[in-house]
Amino acid sequence: MKHRGFRTSPSDRAFVVVKNVFLIGWFVLVLYPIIYVVSASISDPLMVISGRVWLYPLRITLDGYKTVLTDAQIGNGFKNSFLYMFCGTAINLLMTMLAAYPLSRRDLRGKGFFTAFFVFTMLFSGGLVPTYLVVKDLGFLDRIWAMIIPSAMAVYNVVITRTYLQTTVPYELYEAAEIDGCSDFRSMFSIALPLSGPILAVMALYYGVGNWNSYFNALIYLTSQDRYPLQIVLRNILIKNVVTPGMAINFREKAAQQSLVDVMKYSIIIVASLPVLCIYPFVERFFKRGVMIGALKG
Repeated sequence: MKHRGFRTSPSDRAFVVVKNVFLIGWFVLVLYPIIYVVSASISDPLMVISGRVWLYPLRITLDGYKTVLTDAQIGNGFKNSFLYMFCGTAINLLMTMLAAYPLSRRDLRGKGFFTAFFVFTMLFSGGLVPTYLVVKDLGFLDRIWAMIIPSAMAVYNVVITRTYLQTTVPYELYEAAEIDGCSDFRSMFSIALPLSGPILAVMALYYGVGNWNSYFNALIYLTSQDRYPLQIVLRNILIKNVVTPGMAINFREKAAQQSLVDVMKYSIIIVASLPVLCIYPFVERFFKRGVMIGALKG
């Protein structure tokens, strides 16, 4: 018996064509800057500063990467960024789970009030000056805690995690554990936490990328250069290392130095992006499942 396929109308076919053209164009727009940055980072500095590099590398050299990997300030920035990312992500996951688990329980009294209280903070905040004064009064200025505590939890991620727990973890497990004498904390660590692997992997990716790319808190709360994360070091290179008109003496040397600085900018962008690109494949298999269940159900 032959099965007839569904017929598509001309408008449907036109929509598919337009959609594919749009997606391909958008893909090219996103891909080209990446290709350009990679090509410029391994090209001769003079080729880059003269504007001759626009797609593929010219006179391949690794001088930019050698300078980046041997610079003490950049190395210190990497160390600080890894410290802020790992410590910050651990605290983020702990605070998110401690907030999402009670909100996912049916027997929590005033659950609607507490949920509205959390959501209220997404719409209104104290502002920069009051937050700075609080951080200052707590003694966190120019300390690692200034990079972690002000952003210890994101309410949006709490809502996603709460929804995941509500739709994935059967409530009967909590009831059975309660009959066996299990406390609420024991239920969270023994039942909810082991069953929350996919959503925790997604949250770890969200928080990790956010902590790795964070620079505003460092710009406001940190004053010592030895505590700067990599993003602040990159910002200083992009903004401050520029040849000025007062550098007319020994112009060739200054021009060569400036061209190397330009290549360093591209090299450090690549190096700064590698940790996130290396982490993503390990959580990619959890990403779709965790996001779809946590965001669409409930």
